[in-house]
Amino acid sequence: MTMNLTPEDIQKLIEVFATKDDLKEATKDLATKSDFNELMTAIDAYAKKADTYFQEMVMLSRKVDRHEKWLLQLAEKLGIKLEY
Repeated sequence: MTMNLTPEDIQKLIEVFATKDDLKEATKDLATKSDFNELMTAIDAYAKKADTYFQEMVMLSRKVDRHEKWLLQLAEKLGIKLEY
């Protein structure tokens, strides 16, 4: 079975199917593995900073609680009524 394609048939096929240039154009803005790795590195760095910040806030909160306890103890010994 032989298939004879006319120039019109070939033109119709060109209009329907993507060419190499079409594929290059369509894929040029896709993210690469390197782009993904950079994004993951940035997310990891942010997560580490957020974790450090959270730990610092917990420590600061405990320190404030300790100071408040000391102030209440001092006020009680000195007979001072503290108002909030």
